[in-house]
Amino acid sequence: MDSGIRTVLMTAPDRESGESLATDLVRERLAACANVIGGVTSVYWWGNELERTQEVLVILKTSEARVDELVERAASLHPYDVPELIVLNVETGYRPYLDWVRSETTGGEIGSKGESEHG
Repeated sequence: MDSGIRTVLMTAPDRESGESLATDLVRERLAACANVIGGVTSVYWWGNELERTQEVLVILKTSEARVDELVERAASLHPYDVPELIVLNVETGYRPYLDWVRSETTGGEIGSKGESEHG
């Protein structure tokens, strides 16, 4: 089953960068919302060196219709030369939440200031 919703995982070098990227992507309606999670240790090869860095993980929720645009825009804004941008299919979930994500990224009318917060 495919809900038409995607989760995009992206790392950033620090909280300030992660929040800035998240804010821009949500403001531009490429993502309905973003979570910035600190305290992530990344271990990876870069060039011929084994690296270990502290980063933040940004979890973005978007519609299938906006995912390519989101990835392209995130890459253009990102401070890394090769940012992590991994797209995961959301098979299913709480229908009102999935409808809200779809609406917020495709110009619908579900989200409003009086509703409970989503994340």
